Amino acid sequence: MPRVAPITGKSDVPAEHEGVVDAVVNVFGNVRGPFSMLLHSPKLAERVLPLVTFFRDESIVEPKLRSVAILTAVREREAAYVWAAQVAAARRNGVGEEVIDLIRAKGDPGTLPAKEREIVTYTRQLMRSNRIDQAVFDAVKNRYSVQWLVELTAAANYFALLSGVVNAFEVTAPADGDKLPV
Repeated sequence: MPRVAPITGKSDVPAEHEGVVDAVVNVFGNVRGPFSMLLHSPKLAERVLPLVTFFRDESIVEPKLRSVAILTAVREREAAYVWAAQVAAARRNGVGEEVIDLIRAKGDPGTLPAKEREIVTYTRQLMRSNRIDQAVFDAVKNRYSVQWLVELTAAANYFALLSGVVNAFEVTAPADGDKLPV
């Protein structure tokens, strides 16, 4: 049970903020998860929401590799709600079950193909220490570009933000979603 009542629709916000709820519904189909809490600050939700569509539609980081970074960040943050939502998206984006299983188990990325291995290592370092070893940074930067790396880093941190919101407010993961180990 969440620590505060989730916002579920326009009736839960002042009339002047109903448009923000409409925008959230337009993006997700309904109000759920992190945005059920973020909407307690409608102006914050309004400013955070465009990042969803940026990462979905405009980022130069291909969806499969972006999903690998997102899952890694979310797993490091132990965010059951965001994990459940993002595993489904990762599967749609072509992330294989062996990669999902390894991230879920916090396993050794050494067995993964180079691209996935580098992203898991990069994102784990970022989430665990807020730093990236130079060799890891250089490997990813040299494979792609600085813009690509900035967008990957921002995506991982955006989902870490969402993870913090659902964890602080104890937003329950969907019962039918993929589960993190207890």
